[in-house]
Amino acid sequence: QVQLAESGGGLVQAGGSLRLSCKGSGSPLNNYNMGWFRQAPGKERVFAAGINWSGGSTYYENSVKGRFTISRENSKNTVYLQMNSLNPEDTAVYFCAADSSQYLSDSRAKYNYWGQGTQVTVSS
Repeated sequence: QVQLAESGGGLVQAGGSLRLSCKGSGSPLNNYNMGWFRQAPGKERVFAAGINWSGGSTYYENSVKGRFTISRENSKNTVYLQMNSLNPEDTAVYFCAADSSQYLSDSRAKYNYWGQGTQVTVSS
């Protein structure tokens, strides 16, 4: 059983950067593949980035590839999402999630544990 808590969201101008953090508790995060999802106003929650249990493999949705970097420090039980070159289309609530299955997935149904989310707002 693991609990997740996101932090680092806020208001940023277009072209700026933010780094989100996801802190795990209750269970070591190295037991899980991790994902970042986001939900823009009026839209469904969708996959943004994923990282396997060790950090050796990553996977990105096309619109964030080259701009976002997912990483993890298992010794700190923390997963990060570095977001650069932000644009207003990135405005969303960002959620981290944990998946105990064997392979990385971009499907919400594969992730069993979710944080509360952190708001990212990008102004034009």
